[in-house]
Amino acid sequence: MTVLDEPLPELEAMPTAEMTPGWSADKSGEKGDAGRKLSAGIKPLLVLGKIRGILDAFSLTRPALTLSEIRTATGYPTSTVQRLVANLVAEEFLDREGDKFRIGVNFAYWAAPATRGLDELDVIRPVLNALRDTTGETTSIFRLEGNRRVCVAMAETRHSLRREMHVGKIMAAHAGSAGKVLLAWNPAVANAAMAATLERLTEHTITDPARLRAELDQTRREGYSVTSDERDEGATGIAAPIFNSMGDLMGALSVSGPSFRVTDAKWHEWIDPLAAAAEQATRLIGGRLPN
Repeated sequence: MTVLDEPLPELEAMPTAEMTPGWSADKSGEKGDAGRKLSAGIKPLLVLGKIRGILDAFSLTRPALTLSEIRTATGYPTSTVQRLVANLVAEEFLDREGDKFRIGVNFAYWAAPATRGLDELDVIRPVLNALRDTTGETTSIFRLEGNRRVCVAMAETRHSLRREMHVGKIMAAHAGSAGKVLLAWNPAVANAAMAATLERLTEHTITDPARLRAELDQTRREGYSVTSDERDEGATGIAAPIFNSMGDLMGALSVSGPSFRVTDAKWHEWIDPLAAAAEQATRLIGGRLPN
């Protein structure tokens, strides 16, 4: 039995920077990757940065973790992980299931007031802005309206040369990365689209139902779609799904721009940031992955 598999230690006082000299050089409590800067003159509580690091280790694809997995994800020393996890369980920030831990159910209770009175798109908007800043290109959220897709939110690129896009713009669902994501997780709409004539918008638009179905299947397997020149010549986009609390598709999150900037190498770099942003948006609206 390794030390990580042993029963959790008895609870003890939470450490501070002064009590734990080994943390004195660690700045994680001052500002996390997605944290906020402290006001001038306010000393950081380093333990809060450590706690956030543990909570950030959990995801929709990895909702339950062992102590060893938490240690690997955070890089914290074994003793630190044991001590903090024990206290987090005691305070109901984490729940224990055998040798694994999950975000505590009480978080749903504490989080409920956070989004009360806010529209889903207002909650997600910071994710759009952050993804735009990461990629440098326009980010958008699309939803299905009948058998077409509509842009319901966007954060526009700061480049002077940009694709024409605006909130409320309606487009064909079968062309483009966001459209493929919307159809891939909406079989009824996809079947209806493929039963009708697929309009050719450019010479690269897919108009063969069998080929479109194959691409929708690939989108579901890979969790994202990337297309070039299907709706507009010289434009490339990549998109991933956002899910609601029922595990149903809420919308498609996309990054798009001119193909000379959104090269193959570039969109490959964006797969992980896009997937992370889509998961963050899903979690912010209380969503979950479909079964």
